[in-house]
Amino acid sequence: MTEGHTPADRSAKLNTGVAHNARVWNYWIGGKDNYAVDQQVGEQVAGMFPIIRDIARADREFLGRAVRYLAEERGMRQFLDIGTGLPTADNTHEIAQRITPDARIVYVDNDPIVLAHARALLTGTHAGVTDYIDADVHDPEAILERAKGTLDFTEPVAVMMLGILNFVLDFDKARDIARRVMAAVPSGSCLVLTHPTYDDKVGGAGQIPAMEFWNKNATPPITARSGADITAFFEGLEFVEPGLVSCSVWRAGADSPAAVPQYGGVAVKP
Repeated sequence: MTEGHTPADRSAKLNTGVAHNARVWNYWIGGKDNYAVDQQVGEQVAGMFPIIRDIARADREFLGRAVRYLAEERGMRQFLDIGTGLPTADNTHEIAQRITPDARIVYVDNDPIVLAHARALLTGTHAGVTDYIDADVHDPEAILERAKGTLDFTEPVAVMMLGILNFVLDFDKARDIARRVMAAVPSGSCLVLTHPTYDDKVGGAGQIPAMEFWNKNATPPITARSGADITAFFEGLEFVEPGLVSCSVWRAGADSPAAVPQYGGVAVKP
């Protein structure tokens, strides 16, 4: 196993002795901002659940298709990306500002490595704005209050919550977070969300043992949910076609890949 390079910003919060989701995810999609412990846990999980790398790539590709759809077809110019993870190719602001150079993007995460890399790499166009908030998804009011310094909450906002509510283990709390964030944005705003599932119809049962291993050996703890529970996060919103589906097939076109056990969807606030 090759060593990743030493990520920047060894702050007091940074624990390199325990695998962390942002770094393991980075390892799965071929990034280098990870440590040996992240690689070891990543390999163990991949051994137990071989399609995890396919899920990671599918989630990233869904992000690209969703942002392009929002920018091109809906004219969205504001994005609140909660739980952005480590920067890689074609981040939210790069895709959006390629289409609408004046787009404004706020990234939110609370991992020190993500913070360091975001400040260094997530820089936008001269016409647009890119900002970063060091905050926790469990405190949506703090996220919203700080985001108002960059985003205009009287105009539609695309709220990106890709692979983040699965780290809020209590279902009611996770649903409440989604409700509170979407209550703060106006009509025409969108929720873009992905979430792992244990539904058998998309091959989800196999990831339960892998998640149990993860929760004993890495941080933060994670959970999968049923399609019905994930649909509840979109309560009061109107799904864009094709609704909540495997993120790998969402608007993927004629060459749609196989379904992965990670649901994705985009919905509009009426």
